[in-house]
Amino acid sequence: MKLFHASSVLIASILGTSTRAFVPSSSLSSRQRHHAASTSLSASDESAPASFVENAITIASSLRSLSGQTVVVKYGGNAMTTPELATLFCEDVASLQSLGLRVVVVHGGGPMINAMLEKVGVESRFEGGMRVSTPEVVDVAAMVLCGSVNKDIASGIVRAGGRALGLSGRDDGLLRCEKLWGGEDKSLDLGNVGQVVTVNTQLINDLLDEGLTPVIAPIGMGRRGEDDEGVVYNVNADVAAGRIAGELRAARVLFLTDIAGVLDKEMKLLDKLSCDDIDGLIADETITGGMIPKVTYATDAVKLGVKGAFITDGRVPHALLNEILAGGEEGMGSGGGGTVVTL
Repeated sequence: MKLFHASSVLIASILGTSTRAFVPSSSLSSRQRHHAASTSLSASDESAPASFVENAITIASSLRSLSGQTVVVKYGGNAMTTPELATLFCEDVASLQSLGLRVVVVHGGGPMINAMLEKVGVESRFEGGMRVSTPEVVDVAAMVLCGSVNKDIASGIVRAGGRALGLSGRDDGLLRCEKLWGGEDKSLDLGNVGQVVTVNTQLINDLLDEGLTPVIAPIGMGRRGEDDEGVVYNVNADVAAGRIAGELRAARVLFLTDIAGVLDKEMKLLDKLSCDDIDGLIADETITGGMIPKVTYATDAVKLGVKGAFITDGRVPHALLNEILAGGEEGMGSGGGGTVVTL
């Protein structure tokens, strides 16, 4: 069921008033509130695809199954670099908090890293879709991701009325890593690119128990007691989000991307896929190129215990709120905002 974006925000605001957290409607502009109210009033129009009341029932059903559960979101792409979408994302996180969901944000920041590398004159290159991370590149990536990018997201959630704390994977050993080698034969030296070995889930859960959303920059550290313990590792944000979701046994993990989802050979959206379906689509070359790692992150997460992994179109306003709340009791998304991967 695809919700009106405006009515979904308004309904979330109404439902959120009964919680101890903020009331999301206070973060909406007067124009947004007027549009949301107009949308709700149009529910009596028989031509409307979904009424306000129907949306409310769907959201209430979603909350029965998801309230108190953990949702991990990988945040990046246009949803991150477009100011309007960035504001709406922070509102979505704060709204889900107010409705009783435990939200973890793992973010990227490739465009910001590229801009800073160019500014300071540090060269970088990609191999097999991964940034080769020399110590100089990692220094810049850590400065950007753990600095302004991380704090802008955390403060944006706070401005929207929620609670958030910015962290990196180095804080309290949140992400312990080992060196990742690239290529099919694992012989390609990617520099200080890290593969997550352990996740400090106690730290994350402690923050969630306090009503805080951890906003995590994917910069990790070496393994405890090993020679590389002092090494700073650059970790792919999608990989980090999937691993964190798996270790937390999250109810959902969402990868916000700049694509509509997984498409068939006729370019039509495949809204639900199993891991076996994806293996078949890769084998018959329906899924190719850059889409393969995206679906791999999703299948890895569900194999670790996540109940559903969403490859979500982050270019859609309120994509996070819509996909989490529009699925009803089954909780498998709106059916139009991307692809849901399950076992």
